[in-house]
Order: sequence, then structure tokens, then C-alpha cells
Amino acid sequence: MIAAVGTAAGVLLVDVEAETLLGEGAEMPAVERPRVDLPRVVAAARAGSTVVAVVDRRPPLLLSNDGGLTWREAGGGLPTGFAIAVAEDDPDRMLYGARNRLFLSTSGGVFWRALALELPDIHRLAWLD
Repeated sequence: MIAAVGTAAGVLLVDVEAETLLGEGAEMPAVERPRVDLPRVVAAARAGSTVVAVVDRRPPLLLSNDGGLTWREAGGGLPTGFAIAVAEDDPDRMLYGARNRLFLSTSGGVFWRALALELPDIHRLAWLD
């Protein structure tokens, strides 16, 4: 699982499984941000009918499994965030970016684990695989 991470220092490629920095990337892949009619949205990502929005409040995530018709809070233990990515082929796989740390969920946002890497300020995320 490789992710492109847009940071203050440029685009970095991260192997999420091995929790290692692979090096610099050329540019962030084009990812269409879904339109989310919620207040205080910082970032959003979509895969199929799963939509995740990073919001400027606690908890920092709102999840929808019906294309945005209904929402539920998630990420109660996560710090303030700035970016989210949902795997197109597996909507249960999500990557969340706080200020300089990445968090991975493989359970659709129910459980999260911090990756050991510390990165420059994170602004954008995208899955490459």
C-alpha cells in the first residue's frame, strides 16, 4: 500500500504497510474532492458510496456509507487533521493526515493506528495502489 503525501516539503511517497519513506514523488495524483454539504469541512474523500469528511471539530471525522445522505462521527481519539484518502478498490482502507503524522484504518474508520513516521506538515493524501 503506497501513498502520496503532499507536505510542506513537497510530495513524499510512503509505504504504509512497512511504515517507511520511499522518497520524493513528482506530484500529487489528481483526485476529485467530493462535494460535501457540511459545515467546517477541511478535506473529503470518496470511494463508491463511502464518503469521509475531515471537519474542524472533535471528533475530526464524519463518515457516510450512503453517499452523504446520513453521517456518523468517527475518530474520537485522533488529533486535528488536514487530509484524508479512501482506497478506491477498498473503501474500508483509509489514510488520515494530522499535522505531521499518518493514521491508517482498515476497518472503515472504526479503528485507527498511528504510523511511526513523522513527516513535514501534511496537506494532501492520495493512494497510489
